[in-house]
Amino acid sequence: MAKNEKELPFEEAMTALEEAVSKMEEGNVPLEEMIRQYEEARKLALYCQKKLAGMKEKIEILTKDTAEGGEWRDMTPEESQPKADDFFRGE
Repeated sequence: MAKNEKELPFEEAMTALEEAVSKMEEGNVPLEEMIRQYEEARKLALYCQKKLAGMKEKIEILTKDTAEGGEWRDMTPEESQPKADDFFRGE
């Protein structure tokens, strides 16, 4: 990836991943370039998965147990565990 991973916004990483996949799907590139694109796409996919997992851990949940109508709190460890129907599953 061109930028330092810590500086790369999630949306930019996803765009770069989509572009790499699109180039591979075209099939008009030499084998060496195809392998380079695959390696880049794999790095971007792992980076995006890590970013999503980190974001998921930071999500705050609104609870309805105060007189004011709710309070913000961090997710508990149990709530932050992936569920069987979650879109993202870590590797």
